[in-house]
Amino acid sequence: MEVGKKDLLYKIRWISNIIKNGLFCHGIRNRLAKIGFDFMPYFWEIGSIDIEPPQIRDDKSKYQLSVFGVEEITFIMNNVIGIDHKDLMNDFKNGNTCLGIKYEEKISVYSFINHQNFSFRGRKFVLKPSESYVHNTYTFENFRGRNLAPYLRYQSYEYFKGKGIDKYYSISEYFNKPTIKYKQKLNVKPLKLYLSVILFKRWVFNFTLKSY
Repeated sequence: MEVGKKDLLYKIRWISNIIKNGLFCHGIRNRLAKIGFDFMPYFWEIGSIDIEPPQIRDDKSKYQLSVFGVEEITFIMNNVIGIDHKDLMNDFKNGNTCLGIKYEEKISVYSFINHQNFSFRGRKFVLKPSESYVHNTYTFENFRGRNLAPYLRYQSYEYFKGKGIDKYYSISEYFNKPTIKYKQKLNVKPLKLYLSVILFKRWVFNFTLKSY
């Protein structure tokens, strides 16, 4: 197939996917960011550990919770489109835990858990020893629709329960409706609504739009 046709098919598929998954505004925001107008409203949220365990919509016995290492993270970075700008390996080397679920040795979903203070788009967040930040959760396309992201989030709570961690924060982009929807199932509550503005990758502004 000619290169031009491949590019056209990719663009058609990209547009179709973002509309189908409720990500139209999210996709437009990402396109504007690429030309220098990076406006991101996002929620700073806290998760509840006192919830009913989510269930996988499949044969649960075929799924296994694992702590991922260099091999799995390398595979993720080589096989997930659009995360080339995210230095997941650096997060891992800086002490983040990568938890994931495998289906018959195939990675189906993963998530990173940060235990240290961090900055997000120029805003600093401070974590106590009993707190963690859950980020970069991703479900591989062939495994979507099986309730794996909520299941992994709950299993993350269980995994760290014996390590003295009882508060879990996360960030959701305002326009990322699928992420917000699955977190609602887990009783994740917004604490703040922030707006981050980055112009031409040079000027950074942060605003608080709402407190809950």
